[in-house]
Amino acid sequence: MKAYKRLIAGTAAAVMLALTCGGCGAEKKPVTITIWNYYNGEQLEAFNRMVQKFNDTVGKEQGITVESASQGSVNDLETNVLNAAEGKVGAEELPNIFSGYADTAYALDQQGMVVDLNDYLTESEKSEYIEGYLTEGDFDGDGSIKIFPTAKATEVLYLNDTDWQAFSQATGTTYDDLATVEGLTAAAEKYYNWTDAQTEAPDDGRALFGRDAMANYLLIGAKELGCTIFDVQNGKMTLDFDKNVIRKLWDNYYVPFIKGYFEANGHFRSDDIKTGTILSYVGSSSSATFFPDSVMTSDDDSHSIELKVLPNPHFAGCEPVSVQQGAGMVVTKGDEAEIKASVIFLKYFTAPENNIQFSISSGYLPVTREANKEEMLADSEVAMTPEVKSVLQMAVKTVNENKLYTTRAFEGSKNARKVLEYAMSDLAVADRDTVEQRIAAGQSAEQAEAEFLTDAYLTAGIGIRWRSFRHTKDKRNSSRDQV
Repeated sequence: MKAYKRLIAGTAAAVMLALTCGGCGAEKKPVTITIWNYYNGEQLEAFNRMVQKFNDTVGKEQGITVESASQGSVNDLETNVLNAAEGKVGAEELPNIFSGYADTAYALDQQGMVVDLNDYLTESEKSEYIEGYLTEGDFDGDGSIKIFPTAKATEVLYLNDTDWQAFSQATGTTYDDLATVEGLTAAAEKYYNWTDAQTEAPDDGRALFGRDAMANYLLIGAKELGCTIFDVQNGKMTLDFDKNVIRKLWDNYYVPFIKGYFEANGHFRSDDIKTGTILSYVGSSSSATFFPDSVMTSDDDSHSIELKVLPNPHFAGCEPVSVQQGAGMVVTKGDEAEIKASVIFLKYFTAPENNIQFSISSGYLPVTREANKEEMLADSEVAMTPEVKSVLQMAVKTVNENKLYTTRAFEGSKNARKVLEYAMSDLAVADRDTVEQRIAAGQSAEQAEAEFLTDAYLTAGIGIRWRSFRHTKDKRNSSRDQV
């Protein structure tokens, strides 16, 4: 029998026994709990199926009914949760559970509205989850669990393998060259020069690479290089802008960007793959379904492409660190029976066989060690395209082999992340535009880029970034408004 089916048979019985025997011999008062989520489409359908399955089995045995409601988008959910917490006119009652990210959970925790789930889980149960997933909700570093992990994602390298092959065969560049950040930068330069040589016009090479989440690059890259940009202790953030680390990050994004080796044109980098603007990008493993199956360079020119999934490149000589991201479930304070019912549902939801079904259906990774095995995904009966399957397999490999990291929440953390997300990338886009205008006006690429490649420009750029952080931090500390 396949491993997946064996797991269903074994863990389903164990979960049912563990969740139901506590009520043996005693009649329990029925409990109804509400869950707010931001799921839509296939994700919402997958979640509602799991809720219904719970209500029909464990919920029926325990006298627990779960009522689920989608609030629309992530931003809509956050707004509705905060309005409910503050008791605003017209707001609904705060749900027993809501799906959210650390900054929203932190905001409610500061108001004393979040349950610490640490005492509701045994040490054995805690050890079943991937290391680092439970600590995301440990806001004060005291071992508390304020966010229950339910579905996660990490980052992988998406590659248009069809068009890559011509470049690889012509230049001898291999997949191994993309294993490190430095190797990727060098390969991108080689690709620019190779495409530039295919036309008579000078300095018109094409970009190899782009990034979906710049904040992840900076936070994870810095962590690999020994620097924690947002160092949070007891809810207080200290900004660490080590100049040597920032220089390394700058040299491997800003510099290749203004030289034309990297690009960011569409809303997402998958859009740039579709137009042939780039050949590869680093993006979330949960976005596998968005990778296009063809490239359309004009209304009359398109061709099919195949996806190759590779590990997210790491800095050479460093311990590999990968981002762990994805909203968890937050239990709000209230009646003890409702809290216990909420925990029973979350344990059920993250039992391996259930979590695999939801996660794969919604494009995310399951959260337990047992479920994060390649053979479990291979044996899953949930329908997957070959592309999604290859992305999830690479993501599972990443989770199991790399150190996982996410920043702890602090007041203003979402806005601070936005500064990281756009500061360097927006500057790179603006300066590349200037470079292209100068080249069009007759300057050589070397002349057009010279202003932006000096130490003085880098120092000025770091200074601008620092002041942006300080302004954001001061502004956010003066208000309790959390987005």
